Amino acid sequence: MIGKPSSSAFGPNHFALSEVDRSRIAAAVTSAEAHSAGEIVTILANQSDGYDDIALIWSALVALLALSALSLAPQFYLGLIDRILGGWDMQWQPGAVFTLAAVVVIIKFAATWLILRWRRLRFALVPGPIKHARTRARAVSYYRIGAENRTAGGTGVLIYLSRAERRAEIVTDPAVTAEIPASEWGEAMAAMLGHIGDNRIADGMVEAIGKIGAVLTQHFPRAAHNINELPDRVIEV
Repeated sequence: MIGKPSSSAFGPNHFALSEVDRSRIAAAVTSAEAHSAGEIVTILANQSDGYDDIALIWSALVALLALSALSLAPQFYLGLIDRILGGWDMQWQPGAVFTLAAVVVIIKFAATWLILRWRRLRFALVPGPIKHARTRARAVSYYRIGAENRTAGGTGVLIYLSRAERRAEIVTDPAVTAEIPASEWGEAMAAMLGHIGDNRIADGMVEAIGKIGAVLTQHFPRAAHNINELPDRVIEV
């Protein structure tokens, strides 16, 4: 399940948690697990992907557009270069034209690639469905490492929040997925994402954990033999 608020990208410390925030999140997990058999893992990521391939595609597209413009109006651009060079009326040979085209392509590609080193712009140019897919893929990969098959009853729940994408995921063990429909996590997702815009990530995560704990308590009440099997602390990556 994924939430999709407005897209943006931020520096590594834009949403840094304080020690108090970390303690609050850990306490919320402990409290949520006190009445349910569910085991909650929280992960806060700076970003889910670097999107270098998207920057590469944009750079190639800009270079291709520049080459297309040169091919569609060669006389205009060749005349413009003549004026830049001092009004010389050069006799452009095919080899010189091809060299010019290659230089234009290289300059446009390199310039666009350098501009897209600015993370905020790069993230703004990443289509929403790609952010969606990569945030989900990263959440699933962390779930497989940190929660899958790690509990005796198969009641692991991973809460994943990606700051740069402003997206979140809830990934659950099969037993939880079979019992609890994705729609029941809606309020928790809204709570978690609702505080990102005003930089209150800890508040959002604490509220979401409480709501997830309430759902788990309803479907997987705690038994006397249940023990804490997964860490309560928030994992920052």
